Amino acid sequence: MQDEILRKEQAFHDRWAAAIDVEGIRVKDYFEACTAPENRFILRQLGDLRGKSLLDLGCGAGENSVYFASQGANCVAADYSPGMVEVALKLAEANGVSVEGRVINAMQIDYPDNSFDIVYASNLLHHIPDPHQTIREAYRILKPGGQLCFWDPLKHNPVINIYRRIATQVRTEDETPLDIEILQFIQSQFVQTCSDTFWLATLWIFLQFYLIERVSPNEERYWKKIILEQDRLRPQYQRLEAVDRWLKRLPWLKRYAWNLAVVATK
Repeated sequence: MQDEILRKEQAFHDRWAAAIDVEGIRVKDYFEACTAPENRFILRQLGDLRGKSLLDLGCGAGENSVYFASQGANCVAADYSPGMVEVALKLAEANGVSVEGRVINAMQIDYPDNSFDIVYASNLLHHIPDPHQTIREAYRILKPGGQLCFWDPLKHNPVINIYRRIATQVRTEDETPLDIEILQFIQSQFVQTCSDTFWLATLWIFLQFYLIERVSPNEERYWKKIILEQDRLRPQYQRLEAVDRWLKRLPWLKRYAWNLAVVATK
């Protein structure tokens, strides 16, 4: 069953990779845009990346690998999709940085123990049949004091769940958003865990795309659109983000955010 899920995920992402225009990817935006709060949070925890060995697990088009390499990290762009690894290497070349590419199963990472300073994964775990196994593997290949950083969608928000039911062409059928209780498992494995959730009131932007701007969620990936159009969205996003900061003072509301970001230290 797991092998079948992985094959379908691989085929879906290979098809997506074939349609990606590397020239249209603005790498910095994925970490520095106002609408990229998850990565801004992770960067604050990581600090200086120069000379660090970093595995970008589930690298996708390589935005993350290329950004980290531009900050001085020694990066491996790894994905189960050979097509995505190829795109990541093209993006690295276009941006003048060096990145190694590897095709890797995130539940059986082909590296020895204590190999990396950082394992980074964005939007990966909800595509994995057993995310707990991937977390265990990340722990294994991290050096003592190394950090696992990831961000992924949560399953609890009703607005996002409606979006998921509609956006069937840009999602894989087997993906499973995380339960926020996964934090308890991570805390049981790692010495220290820092986490936050993002997108509560700010999810109004998704509703705006659908209800007001009439953007089909099957023709444009909303989670890409918020990055691509960050300049237009900035005033509105920043007002809504201020509301989110207030809402997150209520601990029970955090589970209803769209995304969870975690930095865990071995």
